[in-house]
Amino acid sequence: MDASLAWLVVPASYAAWNVYATARGLAALPHLPNAPNAPTSWPKVSVVVPARDEIASIEKATRSKLESDYPNLEIVLVDDRSTDGTSDVVDRLAAEDPRVVAVHVDVLPEGWLGKVHALSRGAAAATGDWLLFIDADIHVAPDVLRRVVSVAEEQRIDFVAMMPKLWSGTLGRDIAMAFFVRALIVGSRLWKVTDPHSRVSVGGGVFNLVRRSAYERTAGFEWIKLELADDVAFGQMMKQSRARCAVFECVDGLGLYFYETLGQLMRGLEKNGYAAMGQLLPSRALVTFLLAFYVEIGPLVALASPMRSLQIGGAALLVVLVFVQVTIARRLRTPLASAGVPAVGALLFLLFAVRSVVLTQWQGGVFWRGRFYPLNALRKGRRLEIF
Repeated sequence: MDASLAWLVVPASYAAWNVYATARGLAALPHLPNAPNAPTSWPKVSVVVPARDEIASIEKATRSKLESDYPNLEIVLVDDRSTDGTSDVVDRLAAEDPRVVAVHVDVLPEGWLGKVHALSRGAAAATGDWLLFIDADIHVAPDVLRRVVSVAEEQRIDFVAMMPKLWSGTLGRDIAMAFFVRALIVGSRLWKVTDPHSRVSVGGGVFNLVRRSAYERTAGFEWIKLELADDVAFGQMMKQSRARCAVFECVDGLGLYFYETLGQLMRGLEKNGYAAMGQLLPSRALVTFLLAFYVEIGPLVALASPMRSLQIGGAALLVVLVFVQVTIARRLRTPLASAGVPAVGALLFLLFAVRSVVLTQWQGGVFWRGRFYPLNALRKGRRLEIF
């Protein structure tokens, strides 16, 4: 082997892992069945929706949830100190439909992240046998709850997370999101989620459905009250409590804009970019950045090398990563064109994460949704474990 190619050994191993993990991960991500066997009786489902200043999306998204054909439904809308008119929309929806319960949070207690506290209040107000924790901007097709509850009851699942359709935004945002989704699929090791002997778990604000009896066996939201990645930590908490977990793909029934522009995505990562990159530790963030830059951007750098062998090797690795991203995009029905430049998407995400690290360190904490959270408190409140 040409000695110069030794520089590409680690990126090549990483590219091979991408192929392997994507193949196994997508195989372990079944589509939510369209016509599962219905249970003999329908348990009550409480959909808990935290909302702070969601005037642009909450009414339309809530009405999509109210169009559900599920026969035993409750929707708990938790207005979390909104100042933009969200409170009025919540009250109006509750007045219009008896299935809607309005909960208003006027004061955020010390030591809590706002969203986590809102979820805790919503869970306390909910009366369902199943609790679905879902963000305010998620649109749900009418048959999704019936399908997922049927599967969960039949297979005796306690906790379900789902992969939605990510609606397209600007080109730059779509390029960055193509990398993010690949990183999610590759890093999640989805084939281990259903294994009760594995600690691997999933969770997301898009759709966390939990059997109430399983939820009550955990420490609840009090345990993750200062965890920035609260939705992922919730899934981990359920797995650690011995709940039977599953994950499905549902691009035909769940949808959202995960930010519409590159600027919105950059600002959205201010809260948890540092946590994702370095678990709120600057040394770990630096190591993660350097390693990620090496394996993601290294093949692109190799193309600029005067050595022909490095050029060919770098091009081959880029082709592999393009193949992986396009494969994922085809499966999840996201734009194929934006999936074709993985190095660009990776660079954008890395820069946004570095921005989050620098801002958090400089400020000494995180400003989010009208509240400042000191870095020391966030470190103490961190619950998410990286395996």
